[in-house]
Amino acid sequence: MNREEAIHLAQRIMDADYADDAECDAMIAALERETACPHASDYIFWALEPPPTAEEVADRAMVYKPFAL
Repeated sequence: MNREEAIHLAQRIMDADYADDAECDAMIAALERETACPHASDYIFWALEPPPTAEEVADRAMVYKPFAL
């Protein structure tokens, strides 16, 4: 997933541009899977004030690097 696709998907989630909860869940799963960031939905739904833009959500998710414990 490139940056523009991640921004588009994040914006659709943020705008509630989906038919039902199942579609929203699928969009969140795709964003988290394709960016390898398990926290992408947290950046949307649990962000502090001010709310982030779709660009900020996508950028933050795309720089996430998993680490081994």
